[in-house]
Amino acid sequence: MSKEKLIGALNEEVTAKIVKDYSEDKKNTIVRHALSKGNISAAIYEPGALGSVAPAFSIDLKTLPVANQRRSGRCWIFAGLNVLREIIAKKCELKSFELSQNYISLYDKIEKANFALETILELGGRDHDDRELHFILAMPVSDGGQWDMFVNLVKKYGLVPQNKFPETFQSENTQESDFLVNAAIRKFAADSASFLKKGDIATARKMKEEVMEKIYHLFLNCFGVPPTKFDFEYENEKGYFVDKDLTPKSFFEKYIGERIDEYQSLINSPTSDKPYMKNYTIEYLGNVKEGKAINHLNLPMERIKELIIKQLSDGEPVWFGSDVSFYRDPKLFAWDDKSFDYESEFDLSVEFSKEKMLDYWHSAMNHAMVITGVNLKDGKANRWKIENSWGNDVALSGYYVMSETWFDKFVYQAVIMKKYLTEEELKATEAEPIKLHPWDPMGTLAD
Repeated sequence: MSKEKLIGALNEEVTAKIVKDYSEDKKNTIVRHALSKGNISAAIYEPGALGSVAPAFSIDLKTLPVANQRRSGRCWIFAGLNVLREIIAKKCELKSFELSQNYISLYDKIEKANFALETILELGGRDHDDRELHFILAMPVSDGGQWDMFVNLVKKYGLVPQNKFPETFQSENTQESDFLVNAAIRKFAADSASFLKKGDIATARKMKEEVMEKIYHLFLNCFGVPPTKFDFEYENEKGYFVDKDLTPKSFFEKYIGERIDEYQSLINSPTSDKPYMKNYTIEYLGNVKEGKAINHLNLPMERIKELIIKQLSDGEPVWFGSDVSFYRDPKLFAWDDKSFDYESEFDLSVEFSKEKMLDYWHSAMNHAMVITGVNLKDGKANRWKIENSWGNDVALSGYYVMSETWFDKFVYQAVIMKKYLTEEELKATEAEPIKLHPWDPMGTLAD
């Protein structure tokens, strides 16, 4: 064996020293015993840190009962509809109300499939190992999404009360339908490649239209045929009311309307490739082909928190995107990085900056929720109340508390009403956005 291959190898001498050092540290025996009957997070849990995440808030919005996304990744749709249903609930004085997540999910799937097929046509038959094509074909249709994708859907298709288009087994369990549709999209990419490479767009487009029709039919079978007209019936303390002969679009326009355009996505990405006060979009990310492109304004975290607090102070919840992979016990209400001590148990440091976590793919957005409260101490936030979409039989009837430090590390996006932005910030949102790679961490919520 060459000397080059021996350098850095785990040879007998190296491994013997590692095992000897391990055996001589009696702490490892205790840790090994603990891990034999439980998970790592239980063994390193520090309950004393929970004092900083007590479920009490100086600003605490009284919001509706939590929803449940079941075995699906539609958090961004649930969070978006949770924001909009509060607007409708205030107008109609409702104590319980949900919008149809199934309705938005159906059209999201259909539009995503069309968006992916059109992107393949746009790429013009690139080689199968082209990085952008490879990324697109990895998961062309999934449950994930972004705020601007949500806006595109509700503006195009409107809204429906949940009782007019309820969930189906397939809408709550999307793995099989996604697998089948993604297989069809990849097959289209393979079948159309030779035509696209020689410039025969007409044949490739005809193939696209044929497969798109079949995909549309599949999703109707899985999610159901949505209503085209319905009566909006509801009760409050004043009695029974009915708003008759509504379409999904007229319902949306009457109860939400232009309000949907008053929101702006803000991100906190402290990486060198994304200067603050600049506008960003992600290439090849979207659902509605003719819709508005993803639009993120990058701001410092302290400024984003200021804006969130302003919106909460006016009684308005905040849609946000975060990474929920770290420092949480699914059985508990608290998400707090100080409650888990990896270093004492394993002598393993896993702490590094938010910038480096993004640059080196340790962290990225993977879940959207709604901020409904904050506790202020000397004018600064020290914990946050979170409305999740995992049902009301977990945490505090489905609500969670995030510590200040967890929030700073793992929250990457918040959607804020434009009226709270400065003139300079508003002007920045109107600038031509800088294009980011399709695999940029600021787009991973849509994966």
